[in-house]
Amino acid sequence: MRDVSRRGKLEEAAGSTMGDTLSVLPLDVTSDQSVAACFDAIPNHRVDVLINNAGVGLSGPLEGLSMDRIQNVFETNVLGAVRVIRSVLPHMKQRRSGHVIVMSSVMGLQGVVFNDIYAASKFAVEGLCESLAVQLIPFNVHVTLVEPGPVHTDLEIKLLEDTARCEFPDVDSETLRLYREVYVPASQEVFEALGQSPEDVAQAVMKVITEACPPLRYQTNPLYTPLTALKFADKSGNFSVRTLKRLLFDYGRLFHFSLALLKLLRCSCCSRSRAALL
Repeated sequence: MRDVSRRGKLEEAAGSTMGDTLSVLPLDVTSDQSVAACFDAIPNHRVDVLINNAGVGLSGPLEGLSMDRIQNVFETNVLGAVRVIRSVLPHMKQRRSGHVIVMSSVMGLQGVVFNDIYAASKFAVEGLCESLAVQLIPFNVHVTLVEPGPVHTDLEIKLLEDTARCEFPDVDSETLRLYREVYVPASQEVFEALGQSPEDVAQAVMKVITEACPPLRYQTNPLYTPLTALKFADKSGNFSVRTLKRLLFDYGRLFHFSLALLKLLRCSCCSRSRAALL
């Protein structure tokens, strides 16, 4: 945990497991020294399942984003994952056992407008893990990319609010209009219609951990699958790009109707799930 002073909620949720089967250690994935110190504190350096959950988001017109903010995204989302994975691999390979889980995103499968940098970082993570998965098979070490869509967290809400208020002085007025008047409201609708809770994603991770043969990729939200499938409908890539452009910028009513329909389907599915449990 990067800031262990904020571990209160985690300790409360952990209950009696705290100090028994759960320990909280300081870890800053952007620091080589912090990563090394964290793993040195683990008995025998044994990690059976690694979950790379550290990440930061960034949205807005590309030309309005500072290089410092862009570098921070890659330092955390990409190089942070590299640092942590590098630390556990020697011992996992030696034991010929282990599971590396990386929290990716559907934006690692398909770019989303005004999320250029975040999507680029997730594409990088996808390529990293897909390559690693092949070479780790002989060592019986599994790699899984967990790919959520929108997730209702305080971080996501704050990120959207903060970027919507940014001035972006180097950005032209038309791009700013598209961002503030089209993208931001649409993004809020997407979160409302398709957003999952952190608990939903945690259950998906647990399912992956307990699989006898874990998948390389696992999308947590089936309602988002049609959007990612657009990318593969045309090998040129033009179909998905133009369809998303038309839905967002040209056919606003159709976009809103589609989200409302997905929200209705989601509610119906949830109702059936609850009834089945009863």
